[in-house]
Amino acid sequence: MNKPKKGFTLVEIMIVVVIIALLATMAIPAFQKIQENSERNTIMNNLEMIASNGQRYLLENGVTSVDYSALVGTYFPEIQPVAGEDYTNLTVSVDGTLTVSTDSGEISYTY
Repeated sequence: MNKPKKGFTLVEIMIVVVIIALLATMAIPAFQKIQENSERNTIMNNLEMIASNGQRYLLENGVTSVDYSALVGTYFPEIQPVAGEDYTNLTVSVDGTLTVSTDSGEISYTY
């Protein structure tokens, strides 16, 4: 008597591969969107920190504007970019907007 062979057929394996590929094509864009939102939120938090500490500097020193470089080290540590943005050319004034360019566009914070 012949024992039946155990295992998967080629068709069954191909169906599993197709299902995994479909799930991956749906999941990858969702993960990219989550990463973009996370980077944007981090940049907005950084801009908020720069603005609030810059305004604190303005009040303490009686000036109307301050550059980012004057705030680093005393009011907060140097900020590491998360999406190619550059904070070094920012200036905090009495009221205004801070804008940085990122790999995916510009992000602004108004204070």
